[in-house]
Amino acid sequence: MMFMMNPTAPVTIRKGLSGTASSRRRSGRGTAGPSIVPDLAPCGIMALASGDHPPSTRHNGAPPMNVLITGGAGFIGANFVHQTLVRHPDAKVTVLDKLTYAGNRGSLADLGERVDLVVGDIADADTVDPLVAGADVVVHFAAESHNDNSLRDPSPFIRTNLVGTFTLLEAVRRHKVRFHHISTDEVYGDLELDDPAKFEPTTPYNPSSPYSSSKAGSDLLVRAWVRSFGVEATISNCSNNYGSYQHIEKFIPRQITNLIDGVRPRLYGAGANVRDWIHVRDHNDAVWDIIERGRIGETYLIGADGEKSNREVVELILELMGRDPNDYDHVADRPGHDMRYAIDSTKLVQELGWSPRYTDFRSGLRATIDWYRGNEAWWRPLKAEVEAAYAAQGQ
Repeated sequence: MMFMMNPTAPVTIRKGLSGTASSRRRSGRGTAGPSIVPDLAPCGIMALASGDHPPSTRHNGAPPMNVLITGGAGFIGANFVHQTLVRHPDAKVTVLDKLTYAGNRGSLADLGERVDLVVGDIADADTVDPLVAGADVVVHFAAESHNDNSLRDPSPFIRTNLVGTFTLLEAVRRHKVRFHHISTDEVYGDLELDDPAKFEPTTPYNPSSPYSSSKAGSDLLVRAWVRSFGVEATISNCSNNYGSYQHIEKFIPRQITNLIDGVRPRLYGAGANVRDWIHVRDHNDAVWDIIERGRIGETYLIGADGEKSNREVVELILELMGRDPNDYDHVADRPGHDMRYAIDSTKLVQELGWSPRYTDFRSGLRATIDWYRGNEAWWRPLKAEVEAAYAAQGQ
């Protein structure tokens, strides 16, 4: 079977589907990238293939599962690709990623031919449709996700997070493919620091930035396509992730790489803002649990009861890297900076039996620091540009 593609659409050779598809490759961000030190025991507790999630087996005679992962060259998506190939070693994995600044093919380099990388835009129906047609499940990570960037230019957030999600929904509707949508706790707005409440699946949406508004809109599109068209979809909203392969514009890796370079960390405002931290591996385990056992049309919140203020996180990074915990600078706060996020994952725990395994934040953070120390070739080419952008904003 030959897929008919727009001749201008960026595509790659498909493997593991019925028939063949010949095509041309386009480079996204250079070659396969530097050699990456694998992060198999990110918390010093367990290896990825320790047996907590033994490899699945398909029914006798059943073909391998075809998994399409959007945004699979980004932080959480790349970790999901790695975990998928442990949990489902026979799966045929295709990654659709635009390879913007936040995508890095080096995050997948050690997987070789086990993954097909298609460089393309999720808002391009000619690219999306044939990929969805060959999939058993679509896991949708692709998103513009940096709040600061959304304040400077919201337009990419509208195209990717809204138009892109719409394009995928139309494709899974057409081809009757299972769909899981990755979202954020930021759609709920924020909580007061002294409020005992946490976000629940029924919490009203109250986004406060172009980023969180566009993600809220994408969630509502998924819900509407489930109700109106019978699309088999689930949604998960997760708290702040940390771990390997995270772009260095983000809070934790920026502080780590600054300290590696001998630069004092910078903290927005007083640093009182609280985030509910979860290791990326726990997040992705929950996503697979939802795909495999979750109820169609339901929303599941993923969190690990990891509330820490930004100040606490910076001070712990400094301590773990052998520096004075008070050796950081305060910079002007971000406009509309949400005060506190907190997730109640009771529904996920009670319905699907999920629980976080990486519950020692100190150990997880130490392992994350070690990963960035050991993989300078992965992040070094990005550092000067990231810091120049922050400097232009006085941050």
